[in-house]
Amino acid sequence: MPARPATPVTPELVQEVLGVAPHVTVVGDLALDGWWSGPARRMTREAPAPVVEVSQRSHAPGQAANTAANLAALGAHVRLVGLVGDDPDGHRLLDLLREAGVDVSMVVVDGGRTPAKKRILAGDQVLVRIDEGPDEPWSAATLEALADGVAVAAAGADALLVCDYGGGSLDGPVHAALAAARPGVRVVAVDAHDLRPWADLSPDLVTPNAAEAAVLLGGPLGGPQGEDRPGEAERRAPDLLAAAGARAAVVTLDREGTVTLEPGQEPHRTWAEPADESQASGAGDTFVAALTLARAAGLPLTVAADLAQAAADVVVRSPGTSVCTARQLLARWEARHGALPAHELVARLAGERAAGRRIVFTNGCFDVLHRGHTTSLEQAGRLGDVLVVAVNGDDSVRRLKGPGRPINTAEDRAAVLAALACVDYVTVFDTDTPIPLLEQIRPDVYAKGGDYTPEMLAEAAVVQAYGGEVRMLDYVADRSTTAVVERIRVTGSGGAQAALAPAAADAGEVAR
Repeated sequence: MPARPATPVTPELVQEVLGVAPHVTVVGDLALDGWWSGPARRMTREAPAPVVEVSQRSHAPGQAANTAANLAALGAHVRLVGLVGDDPDGHRLLDLLREAGVDVSMVVVDGGRTPAKKRILAGDQVLVRIDEGPDEPWSAATLEALADGVAVAAAGADALLVCDYGGGSLDGPVHAALAAARPGVRVVAVDAHDLRPWADLSPDLVTPNAAEAAVLLGGPLGGPQGEDRPGEAERRAPDLLAAAGARAAVVTLDREGTVTLEPGQEPHRTWAEPADESQASGAGDTFVAALTLARAAGLPLTVAADLAQAAADVVVRSPGTSVCTARQLLARWEARHGALPAHELVARLAGERAAGRRIVFTNGCFDVLHRGHTTSLEQAGRLGDVLVVAVNGDDSVRRLKGPGRPINTAEDRAAVLAALACVDYVTVFDTDTPIPLLEQIRPDVYAKGGDYTPEMLAEAAVVQAYGGEVRMLDYVADRSTTAVVERIRVTGSGGAQAALAPAAADAGEVAR
């Protein structure tokens, strides 16, 4: 498969994307989420169950309504198409959506009961969830009215997002209306418990979780115990995409992050940061919302998946059904994609190790980033689960390269590296070798450019002494910072033709 081109995504670009404010139409099953909590100090005499003294009640949009609220919080113009009952829960849900900035003019109010999920908590522990819904199926007249709303709401939309939770509101005329609207929309995404009925939409993007992917594939991901689910998703990508009728898929795997599957491209992974999810709900809705917004704004799918993972990481740390705002997403992206001091990096990696992830480390000057660098970094990233890149500080580069270097400051070099999809963490070190940093981090794998051998590296003995592995990356000929800088200098002096022969020095290196 061809190498995926690197896409440097700086916080400034993320801020620009969040300011695009695309028009997104969400069509799906709506629900009201409720959270009732209080202390539980005793057991009831009627049954072996705790008595919860409810002291706090909160409500939030649920299901497709939560997706719409997340899109609005991220800056999209959102039209929502769905059904609610003419009851207190339905009116409360509509009020919450209006407060969130969602256009609910196409939401149909029916005489039935609004779907609701109400959780009872004792302290931080969910004891029970009570699900309520319509007593009877939605009427034919109601579904026809909903289908009419689809046709109006989809007109002029930058993206159409279908959220099918199996509530029955998207069957028949609504499905037909979505199929009719599909050709006029640039980005069509489907998030459904069963994606097979939506294959006729030829979605640009589907987002199955592990259980939904298993439905598509006719069996669970991974082995009998669900081992290697990401690997199984990658191996079965053609079958999964064919069953969903989709052009691309992002398979969401909870704490294992996601796998992006596109024909002709290497699979792309994201990792979820460890978090206590005992009260979190709707992180999948947040992920789909951010993913759709990023695609509607024109970002490549791999970068959109990275942004969506960052948004989901925000909400899993919030109690109840929450949204991720544009400001929170930008702050999360900046925290994840800036250079970390060594002590903070060590703390972050402790969490990665606790989650069972394999740490890969490489280092270098990376003064003028070029294809040799990105090729080697992508290869290093495939050696494990988390890639750490250590960048020589400016003084260190001058000692190694001379007074004319670096061309770019350590801050700029780190920011560009951190924006690459294959890089998870970046740090800056000022010593001539990364040995002190390696002794702190103790990565599972130390990767170095193919123009070295282990015997040439003083670092190799340090890594091998604590049981780590040293790996030499493939040599990338005729790609070096020295060659790039020389071509720029010669071209600038009028000798463009002389600059066409790349210098051999430093070719293929990761360390320079």
